[in-house]
Amino acid sequence: MRLDVAAIQRGCPNCEIRSHRHLCGAELEHFRNAAKTEGPLTVACTQQAGQFTNEMGERPGAISFVNIRETAGWSRDGAKAGPKMAALLAAAAIPAPDYPLVTLSSDGIILIYGRDETAIEAGRLLADHLDVTVMLRKPADVVPPAAAVFPIVKGTIRNARGHFGGFELTIDDYAQPRPSSRARFEFEAPRNGAISRCDLVLDLSGEPPLFSAHDLRDGYLRADPRDSAAMLRAVLAARDLVGSFDKPRYVDFTPSLCAHSRSKLTGCHRCLDLCPTGAITPDGDHVAVNAQVCAGCGQCAAACPTGAASYALPPADTQLQILRAMLRAYREAGGTHPVLLLHDSQHGTPLIDALARHGDGLPANVLPLAVNELTQIGLEAIIGAFAYGAAAVRLLLRAKPRHDLTGSLQTIQMAETILAGLGFDGRRVSTIETDDPDTLAEQLTGIGPLAGLDNPATFLTVGKRGDLLRFGLSELHRLAPKPVDVIALPEGAPVGAITVDVSGCTLCLSCVSACPTGALRADPDRPVLKFVEDACVQCGLCQSTCPEKVIRLTPQIDFRARRAPARVIKEEEPALCVRCGTPFGVKSTIDRIATKLEGRHWMYPAGDRRTEALRMCADCRVIVMSEQQFDPIQDVPERAPPRTTDDYLRQRENKD
Repeated sequence: MRLDVAAIQRGCPNCEIRSHRHLCGAELEHFRNAAKTEGPLTVACTQQAGQFTNEMGERPGAISFVNIRETAGWSRDGAKAGPKMAALLAAAAIPAPDYPLVTLSSDGIILIYGRDETAIEAGRLLADHLDVTVMLRKPADVVPPAAAVFPIVKGTIRNARGHFGGFELTIDDYAQPRPSSRARFEFEAPRNGAISRCDLVLDLSGEPPLFSAHDLRDGYLRADPRDSAAMLRAVLAARDLVGSFDKPRYVDFTPSLCAHSRSKLTGCHRCLDLCPTGAITPDGDHVAVNAQVCAGCGQCAAACPTGAASYALPPADTQLQILRAMLRAYREAGGTHPVLLLHDSQHGTPLIDALARHGDGLPANVLPLAVNELTQIGLEAIIGAFAYGAAAVRLLLRAKPRHDLTGSLQTIQMAETILAGLGFDGRRVSTIETDDPDTLAEQLTGIGPLAGLDNPATFLTVGKRGDLLRFGLSELHRLAPKPVDVIALPEGAPVGAITVDVSGCTLCLSCVSACPTGALRADPDRPVLKFVEDACVQCGLCQSTCPEKVIRLTPQIDFRARRAPARVIKEEEPALCVRCGTPFGVKSTIDRIATKLEGRHWMYPAGDRRTEALRMCADCRVIVMSEQQFDPIQDVPERAPPRTTDDYLRQRENKD
């Protein structure tokens, strides 16, 4: 493998670069000496990371490891891979912040759910390691074992919920076996609605999974009962699941930023629609994220328009810092036409390794970046990559994805729309869905020499996802080949405007009260509705709250909105109290109400002083009614009983 030290030095100008031929063997002493120095140290080898870690001693600083062999040097273009190596080294040097952990505990209580002797055999294999109960679904001719080593019951799981260490199952047709069972199991009278709690579930029923995205549910193991090898693998996996285990708290959630609901009216529900495991549920005016169930796909954080949900592996701003370091080093080392290849470690890394060992390897301009989950990639990361100079972005996915990719596909569609609108020709963002390394190579070489920005942005990133997206869009617009002011976006975009039918708007300002970001604003001195497009996240709360149903969302990017003042949507003359002169409402609305009631309603006969109360503020109205000793129930016509709030609401529902 050739090392272009000069190119690497250009890409990492502030680093001391040392090259070796056998660092893990004959030249190991060079590593020991380097490990004694202070400051960050990056070793361009992952194969011998364990050996280097053992040899590092009491090092004062951390060591990061990066693979430049399978990802760069082992390639048909290996001689030109110097800029890519610089990019990979620069990206590895960005420290990732620590993330919180969630501790899950298991006492080894397992329910094996099956239909025949296969489930009982699995119980025998686990009986010495776990607390086993076998439950048979509609057993037919199952022969009872000679000795009752563990409980065997029958039942059908109606509902399953919970997580590793805390599953709760609702069971119908539950029954204990009769001890006198001879040639086959015979059971007592069954009952429905039984509850079972366990730490683990081994599903050998052959029925549909008990959980959505079942392969992402820790502690839920499933195998085809007809496949003895699959059953054995599941048994071996279950055997070790005893004790306490830590997993990342993937999502940091801030309820105060959530735009899910206000006053029992639903606005944003992006995360609820996208979560594959059901870890997110409504919880009053916001949602709740169950960290024990969350599998870390990151779709909620990628789609959240307000930043209430943010991903921790790594945070969005750290992800952009890595992209900045990678693309900047690649460019300074002399690289051109960079293609960013985002992939995961479980699928993408082995595929890239296979291509390097048995094929042509990655092209020299393809920069691979491993992420925890591809579904965590949000619009801010893709936009930031192009602002930093990427010519194309590809997401390497499985041929058959493990769970729904709706969120990622929406993100790609939005990114493509934005880039096309700004003059980036060709297909800039797309997926590569394959398990074949040769197909991966074909699709990468077929991208062609797309051009990135001639003078990319270099901005640093700190903050929440929404702020990062807005700043990245601003920078990309500034540098774009053909900048335009407004780009229409697909439905579901996290930025946009609203359209209001001002003829039907009564300036009740319910939308202002519901808006979680301050995009809709009022004026304390006048009846006016203002809108700040740069703050709008298209949550839809204004639309669902508006009693007149005159608000519509308009997903778009207006690049002028960042600097634009609040726009007046509707303004009217205030109604002034006829008694004290205080403004208390909208004059046209008060006039309309007074016209409808004066002389037409028994409470407000024509010429009566009571009609003046309609044109008074709340304080004066109370004073006047008290002075007049007005009884609102007196003289109520029998044929017209007082109307209640429910009557008005019922009338509105019928009208709608």
